[in-house]
Amino acid sequence: MVKIIRDIIVFTNNISVCDRFNKAMHIHFIDGGYIDVLYAARDEIHKGKKLISHPLMGSIKPNETPYRSIIIDNRVEELNMDSLLIIENSIERYRSFTNNKPSPCWSEKALKDFRFVDLKLIESALYSLNINC
Repeated sequence: MVKIIRDIIVFTNNISVCDRFNKAMHIHFIDGGYIDVLYAARDEIHKGKKLISHPLMGSIKPNETPYRSIIIDNRVEELNMDSLLIIENSIERYRSFTNNKPSPCWSEKALKDFRFVDLKLIESALYSLNINC
């Protein structure tokens, strides 16, 4: 029997992350782009949840990948101003990198590679939290 980790939630638009972790933790799949994941995380932060992983982790610029996964503490507390500042700055950074630039038409091979990199970043973040799934 798989123990579900309930204290965290992963917001992602990466199906590979869903496939890898859907039985071990709560995954909130975002059917949208990178910015939609940022907005969904921001909405949860406004409800009193806080960031566990940085929205821009991995030093991958927002205009260099269509996928993003973010780990959020699923427990509700008071508004965490540090998390709010980080997510708002991440949204602003996304906008500055993508302002007036159309998204490239990535090949399926490139999309697969982007999904893989995003998955490995989340696996690394979970490992650093001593969460082995």
